[in-house]
Amino acid sequence: MDIFSFATLLGGLALFLFGMKEMGDGLMLLSGSKLKDMLGRVTSNPIKAVLVGTGITSIIQSSSATTVMVVGLVNAGLLPLSQTVGIIMGANIGTTTTAWILTLGTLGAGSTYLDLLKPTFFAPLIAFFAVGILMFVKDEKKRNISKIAIGFAVLMFGMQVMSNSVVSLADSPAFHELFVRFKNPFLGMLVGAVLTAIIQSSSASIGILQALSATGVITYGSAIPIILGQNIGTCVTAMISSINTSKNAKRSALIHLFFNVIGSVVFMIVFYSINLIRPFAFLDNKLGAVNIALFNTLYNVSTTLLLLPFRDKFVKFVIWMTPDSKHKEEIPETQNIFGALEARFLESPGLAVAQSRQVACRMAEIVKHHCEISIGLLHSFDAQLYQESRDFEKLVDDYEDHLGTYMVQISARQLTDNDNRILTQMMQSIGDLERISDHSYSIALSAREMYDRKISFSNEAQNELAVLERALQDLLDITIEAFCDDNLELAARVEPLEEVIDGLNDELRVRHVKRLQDGRCTLELGFVFNDLLTGMERIADHCSNIAVCMIELSQETLDHHIFLRSLKDSEDFHQMVGYYRKNYRLPEIPATDYAEQISLEESLANR
Repeated sequence: MDIFSFATLLGGLALFLFGMKEMGDGLMLLSGSKLKDMLGRVTSNPIKAVLVGTGITSIIQSSSATTVMVVGLVNAGLLPLSQTVGIIMGANIGTTTTAWILTLGTLGAGSTYLDLLKPTFFAPLIAFFAVGILMFVKDEKKRNISKIAIGFAVLMFGMQVMSNSVVSLADSPAFHELFVRFKNPFLGMLVGAVLTAIIQSSSASIGILQALSATGVITYGSAIPIILGQNIGTCVTAMISSINTSKNAKRSALIHLFFNVIGSVVFMIVFYSINLIRPFAFLDNKLGAVNIALFNTLYNVSTTLLLLPFRDKFVKFVIWMTPDSKHKEEIPETQNIFGALEARFLESPGLAVAQSRQVACRMAEIVKHHCEISIGLLHSFDAQLYQESRDFEKLVDDYEDHLGTYMVQISARQLTDNDNRILTQMMQSIGDLERISDHSYSIALSAREMYDRKISFSNEAQNELAVLERALQDLLDITIEAFCDDNLELAARVEPLEEVIDGLNDELRVRHVKRLQDGRCTLELGFVFNDLLTGMERIADHCSNIAVCMIELSQETLDHHIFLRSLKDSEDFHQMVGYYRKNYRLPEIPATDYAEQISLEESLANR
């Protein structure tokens, strides 16, 4: 091989690795949000776990990425250690898909029709049409698919360049001698493991071996140990990922390592023991890309079938290898709560968005419960519940900090339009949720003040407040359900109810002023009453912000004020306002008081 062929080989290798990465990233982007659903289907059924692992790895074209995700899920406490074995075994099967894709280059020997299926014919056409779509089509899904297609075309072109550049090695005695040495099982395995560990992709190292098979020098005897070593070398990525993780996360990475090591060792012992007794004649036969893909698939499938029945033994073995310390490993409370926000999921932005949404919904439910507790304290104060309210306020602050930081990291990644919309909505809404929690705590503080001073509202004021409280709690229920379910129909009901709550607030203030004038309320209670109305009004405003943000982003509306005006001018809005006004009527007041109230409202309006 001269310097020009060597330069071509390096260029082909670069294109091959780049195409594989681009195709994998594109597939991850397109399917990332669905990975959580697929992983969520994993049960104690080992067959399902293997199928899930196979499916995910076939989609994202990387067993290393699948295993890293498994390590992250275990570290977050979202996946039991016992259920990782099947997924990891399935990942080894799924990664063989790439090798079969690369065999397309071997089609078409002497047949015009089969020549049409060769990458040398269709890869340039795929690249041409994909680039055209990327340049002129605005549809996001089509653009993402075109990026995958471009990655595939570059991958196949790189494979072709590598194969062509190494053809001259067929006449090289040194190259022949090199692969004769690789017939030594231990040396071949070592080379395969080291190469795969360096490039951190067994699919890529298998592809390189397939490209080298074009020389006609590689035999079964030299290829088999290399393939076995490649399956061991791919474990490096998961082992690195398990650094600074929980004990179980480290164990899941060890399961991946031991599964591949034990599988390779068992195969080597059985295969080469038989070979000593009755030598296999085919070991000196040349093999091509298809044979490499076939052996790789048969090996991984047979290893899975052999070791799957011992999955529980694997778990016990790694637990024995990494025993719990005498003082049980204590995981900080914040890590338990925010474990779903795993940095490892950032490599799959769609999955990271789904995890953020799960945590944001948990935050929303806490905020709703906090508000319910705080309002309940107005009627029956309890020191323990007050402390819970105080703790919830601090917890929600932590949620906002962790979620905000994590979502900023996600926003730096490449996202689909839908994931970007969800992320933007959550980033805006967690601030409103935190403010709702703050105002809920202010209600609890007002309840504490009334309890400490031994003062209470009149029955009339309590009955009026009860209507506002009921409307507010219903508004919060609708808002949280709409937010967590991404239900735009429910979100559309929030603004009309918020409008009614604003009206109730105004009327309660007027009635309160009338009671002050009549001496039926003290100034001290008046301040508390006003604080409560302000807090409840602010909670309703933030509920409105969350719902309006959801609708705006779904309609890609940019001007908030124009959107609100158009919303409030609609017929549906006025109908819902009328409906809610009937449902949340304040208690009637005497006619004389009503006349005085109208006069008071007019005087306040004219100020």
